[in-house]
Amino acid sequence: MWISVILTADATRAEALSEALMEHGALSVSIEDADAGTEAERPQFGEPGMHPTSLWDHSKVLALFDKDVDLAPCLAAASAEAGLDAVPPFTIEEVEEQNWVQLTQSQFDPIRITDRLWIVPSWHEAPAPDAINLILDPGMAFGTGSHPTTRMCLEWLTQEITPGITVLDYGCGSGILGIAASRLGAGPVTGVDIDEQAVRTAADNAANNGVELLLQVSAEPLDGTFERVVANILTNPLKMLAPLLSARVAPGGKLALAGVLESQAQEVIDAYTPFISLHVGATLDGWVRLEGHRPA
Repeated sequence: MWISVILTADATRAEALSEALMEHGALSVSIEDADAGTEAERPQFGEPGMHPTSLWDHSKVLALFDKDVDLAPCLAAASAEAGLDAVPPFTIEEVEEQNWVQLTQSQFDPIRITDRLWIVPSWHEAPAPDAINLILDPGMAFGTGSHPTTRMCLEWLTQEITPGITVLDYGCGSGILGIAASRLGAGPVTGVDIDEQAVRTAADNAANNGVELLLQVSAEPLDGTFERVVANILTNPLKMLAPLLSARVAPGGKLALAGVLESQAQEVIDAYTPFISLHVGATLDGWVRLEGHRPA
């Protein structure tokens, strides 16, 4: 049994309060938008090259304590250290011991991308045994098929992959896009990521799906061209990579970019204009998939 304490704080005090709570006995602390689920909810998207956004004006600080801790002095000391005149309003909830593995697994069901392609966690039976079922568990690298950007890239691959076509997945993360391309008939398929752990994860996931990806970290030279290039990253890195990614598209080849908000689409289109013409190919939940074609 643990005790969860939920305190209210504004953007100027939330971080200081969370750090002070850790110093005074909290086992873990997180900060959330107190307006989540309402019209006042304000999502935050951070990425390299962007100015950091401030925390939510109405934040809630969630602190987990051992059930035997004396809360009153802990909260008082933390509040004083954070520069507050008094302990902010708070509520307390009991957190019971649970089978956390089972609870986590219950949150991840098979995901239908198309009738032809499904993402299936290893602990589930495939709902459509005759479909292409990618075996993929949540892990340390991005990409389980649930995020709109990943889904749009997977949909694009189902439309664009023909047997033997060469594919580059730049920013491969879990390897899900490269694995899907390979299972759809592409080959060879190359995956590149800046994170060595992601490359190792992608290799493991590929092996679990009975395919082989040509994997490398992005610091290594990347030569050659590919008939299909897909990159599901973020807006600012995609803009910086415009010359590199455009040069990897073979004559007659196609490019798909994701990780871009609708409000950022034109920025990316403009960055690629000197190299390859892009257009919005799909939108989902505020995200876009940009597509381009290099003339033969």
